[in-house]
Amino acid sequence: MKKILVANRGEIAIRVMKTAQKMGIKTVAVYSTVDRNAPHVKFADEAVCIGEPPSNQSYLVGSKIIEVAKDLNVDAIHPGYGFLSENADFAEQVEKNNIIFIGPKSKAIRVMGSKLAAKETVASYNIPMVPGIDEAITDVEKAKKIAKEIGYPVLIKASAGGGGKGMRIVEQEKDLKSQMERAISEATSAFGDGSVFIEKYVTSPRHIEIQVMADSHGNVLHFFERECSIQRRHQKVVEEAPSSVLSPELREKMGQAAINVAKSCDYLGAGTVEFLLDADHNFYFLEMNTRLQVEHPVTELISGVDLVELQIRVARGEALQIKQDDLKIKGHALELRVYAEDSLNDFLPSVGRLDTYDLPVGEGIRVDNGFEEGMDVPIYYDPMLSKLITYGKDRDEAIQLMLYAIDNYIVEGVETTLPFGRFVCEHEAFRSGNFDTHFVKKYYSPESLKKKTEEEARIAAMVALKRYFEDQEIVRLPTN
Repeated sequence: MKKILVANRGEIAIRVMKTAQKMGIKTVAVYSTVDRNAPHVKFADEAVCIGEPPSNQSYLVGSKIIEVAKDLNVDAIHPGYGFLSENADFAEQVEKNNIIFIGPKSKAIRVMGSKLAAKETVASYNIPMVPGIDEAITDVEKAKKIAKEIGYPVLIKASAGGGGKGMRIVEQEKDLKSQMERAISEATSAFGDGSVFIEKYVTSPRHIEIQVMADSHGNVLHFFERECSIQRRHQKVVEEAPSSVLSPELREKMGQAAINVAKSCDYLGAGTVEFLLDADHNFYFLEMNTRLQVEHPVTELISGVDLVELQIRVARGEALQIKQDDLKIKGHALELRVYAEDSLNDFLPSVGRLDTYDLPVGEGIRVDNGFEEGMDVPIYYDPMLSKLITYGKDRDEAIQLMLYAIDNYIVEGVETTLPFGRFVCEHEAFRSGNFDTHFVKKYYSPESLKKKTEEEARIAAMVALKRYFEDQEIVRLPTN
């Protein structure tokens, strides 16, 4: 493998290219017209414009990307995450054009891309499931009967869903019909598939995911868990590894379950098996993400591996050289997704120019970044600027280092999730480890953040004033 095309943009494109470069592999960037001067374009050995800014005219046009790969004699395509990373048709077309797809085979992507098909596939491996119905449903009366059997509250979920779309919590029977109709409508609009199913809603859940890696020689490893319970709009913002609530025994059970999920669909490459953990520490299979995750750096730091390098080696047909017993958790890692979003205004995207953009540096601080000072934040794509990751000998050290890094990450021109990250890291519920996926709903409000920010500004002003008066006194001292 001498040349890889990275079918993505921003920080993940650079992240993949850095590992490729380390392995002596040339890289090709693709870009839309609005990304012409983006860092990932400058970082690559070659770069090709593939279309206009809207992703359906550029980053989502698989045929164009394959055409570029063939023109430049590319050996493999790495899809990153998002865009075409979980598109089974694209993976299949890449393979048909004799190009290596750095990811699972299209069959596994298809199976795991449907929550219902995934449940059916893993059923024979005795993976714990949330009580519910494992088939698509549109009949409201039948839905009412099922909901009564499993007990309220229930969760209506889109089979093809993700990111909280087509998902509705129903507390009482009288709301079931309207919420079901809304879920079906939203799922149809978002995924072109209105299939929904019903399951018991797990109260006080934690979102725990297990990183797996499988080669073509029958080896499947797990690289421990990530805690992903700090979410807004069902999307993760703060992630960490390891979780503060898993015992070694539970970790081993969940790890083995994740390996079995991968085996159930003949998985290849990097994947993540997501579980819900209830208040009594029972875990339930949620879904499998058939790609590299945004939060993969925290796993890399605690396990000492380069997951992108392993992806590339597996795609080349190599066997994994690590054994499960070789893997040990060392230290603690924390990640904050730095989005150009206004934490004070319902996390709405904040577009504009990065007038100031200074990244924090120091031991234990890693920034997977996709932007630079003076750039505009495009409105066409996910508003993530970077991922801020800290690593310490234990959880407390990683949190303190994150607070230091947030204070030294200077962004002017757009609003970001940095203040929200500070709010989380300073909150007693997070610091104690006693939190769940309702953290934002329970503890966060724009007012609480605003009040905290104003108090910090007041203290800073008082300190500055005190220092000013002290300096004045020094100036007034007689010199003799």
